This record gives sequence, C-alpha cells and structure tokens, in this order.
Amino acid sequence: MSETSPGRLREVATLFLKLGVLSFGGPAAHVALMREEVVRRRRWVSDQQFLDLLGASNLIPGPTSTELGIYLGYVRAGWRGLVLAGTLFIAPATLIVLALAWAYARFGTAPGALWAFYGIKPVVIGIIAIALWGLLRTAVKSALTGAVGAAALALFLLGANPIAVLFGGALVIVLARRVPSMGGAGILLLALPGAAVGAVAAAEPYSLGRLALYFLKTGAVVYGSGYVLLAFLRADFVERLGWLTDQQLMDAIAVGQFTPGPVFTTATFIGYLVGGVAGAVVATVAIFVPSFVLVALIAPFASRLRRAPVTSAALDGVNVAALGLMAGVTWQLARAAVIDPLSALLALGALLALGRFKINSAWLIAGGAAVGVAAHYLGWMR
Repeated sequence: MSETSPGRLREVATLFLKLGVLSFGGPAAHVALMREEVVRRRRWVSDQQFLDLLGASNLIPGPTSTELGIYLGYVRAGWRGLVLAGTLFIAPATLIVLALAWAYARFGTAPGALWAFYGIKPVVIGIIAIALWGLLRTAVKSALTGAVGAAALALFLLGANPIAVLFGGALVIVLARRVPSMGGAGILLLALPGAAVGAVAAAEPYSLGRLALYFLKTGAVVYGSGYVLLAFLRADFVERLGWLTDQQLMDAIAVGQFTPGPVFTTATFIGYLVGGVAGAVVATVAIFVPSFVLVALIAPFASRLRRAPVTSAALDGVNVAALGLMAGVTWQLARAAVIDPLSALLALGALLALGRFKINSAWLIAGGAAVGVAAHYLGWMR
C-alpha cells in the first residue's frame, strides 16, 4: 500500500472531480474512462490490477463504477483517498440532479432535451468499445474464459439476472480449475442460469426515516446495474410505498442516465420529489454509504484475492462475465445513441481517435457536445 501524501491526494481529487463532471453514459462508460485515466494515461495500476479491482467491485452490492473509483482512490492515496475519490465522483452529479429535480417539481416536467447529448452519446460508445477491447485482451486467458464471457453476453441479451450471471461466471471458472474432469462445457451449462427480479405491494405513509431506510437497503443489496436499480425502485417506491408514479420513476431514471456520474444519483431526484432538499440529501447519503463501508472493509484484502487459487479463479470468472454484461449494455446503448449517419460518424471518429491517436476522452466528449448543439441549430438531427 503506497504512502499517502498531499500530492497523491491532490491527484485523486483532481481526477475524480473531473470524472464526476465528465463521465456521461452510465457504468460501462465510467469504467472505460477510469481505465483510460488510471491505466493508460497515469499508470497508477496495470490492466490486470484494474480488472481485479473491477471484479472485486462486482462481487459486492452497490454501484460498481463508483466502488471501483473508491478502490482506486484507496490504492493511490490510502483511506483519505478512498473517501475523497468517492465523494468527488458523486458530488457533481448530485448537485446537477438536485437542480433538475427542483425544475421538475416547479414546472411539472424535466427540462427539454439537451441537444449536446445527441453528440455525447455516440462518442461515449466509442470510448466504451476501446476500453472493452483492451480489457478483454487481458481477461480472456483461455477458451473457457472466452466462452464464459460470450455466455454472459448471450444471457444478458436474453434477460437473465446480471447477479446470477456474475456469480455463475465465477462458479464456472472455480469448478473448472478445481474439478477439471467435469469439463468446461458441462460446467458452463450447469452454472450460468438466469433468474428473475420480483416485486411486492402495500402502501405506507412518507417519513424521512423510512426514506433513509429504503435507500440504505437499496444501496446495500442492489448490484451495479441501473436496470436492476430500476426494478428495485419500482417495487419499493411505486408498488409497495405508493410515493411515486411510474412516470415520475421513469423521469428520475432518465435524469440519472443522462447526467454525468453515478446512475444511483437517481436517489437524489426521488428524494427531492418526496421530501424536498432534506429528502434529497438523506436519500443520496443513504444509497451511497454502503458502498464506502463495503469497499473500506475489503479494500485492504483486495490485492490478496489474486494470490489464493479459489479467489483468483473466481475473479477471472467474474471479470469475463462482467465484461460480457458490459458488452451487452454497450449494445443496448449503441442502439439508442447511433441513430443516423452523423451519430455513427461520431462513434467511429471517437473509436479511431482513441485507438490510433490516444486523444484525451474529455476533449472527445466536449467535441461531441459541440457537434450535438451545432446539429440542432443547423437542422441535422433526425
């Protein structure tokens, strides 16, 4: 563990404040941006170390990309780096979402389409694709790990539960290495089942304490995907509690998706709708506190996971399964982002700029936003 110094703390603060402002596109894009910054540009960790931290983040509940950032802050600058990285990654999105929630509550609808996102979204697809390619080259160590990644992608596209896919991937690789006589194909068929997410019903009156309790529970049990988060929020806040309508929930999720930083800042929006500024603060703190606690508990041991044969195999399985899920999310995002020749050109341009010329992704995102605004005023948008 490297010693903490003011210089390292400044590095962590500068990087994660920047990522909190610029990391559009959801968890897959956040992972891509973090990899570019800490592996390719700053060389804080190797690709293998980055993958292992990503795997450890996938093994615990909470927003995966935020927890990855918290881990990286710890690796670079110790305990203070852990707190600083997570806080500064979350804070910009929280303030933006709070402002949008105020506008929504005042005017009855979310602010109109932000033209810049027409250009930002396809650029983000290019950034994710480059990161996926680099991480897959490290994670796919054998035919079996490749097959697990492909199976994870297929299962995701078929609607399987991402949590089951992640742990199934870990189980496949552990069993294959511990019981090689079973054969990889047989294990793969046995250990990668899909599962469904359910919901319940009944109404309860609003209170700040209940709001804190429900978001604390959500942060402690929901694994990284925004899609899983949507299922939990609907079960609790629409069906069980009756505090939101379906339309309000979808607007909250949309705001979490198109603002930078963690998708879990959806909690800020919901908290404001049901409890004003106090509700927004309580909901935000409650949903993110479990991430800080869980990362703090296992961060000192994360580097040892690679040394033990069983946990090393589990990490290999989780890593390739997570990348399969990331590929599936990228495909879904690409279908929504690449909608015409101009957006396709932006995605391809970002891919080439990062792959051949190593251009800083922040400039690409800013350029995509400028193109989106220009496209609106010039009438190029579909």
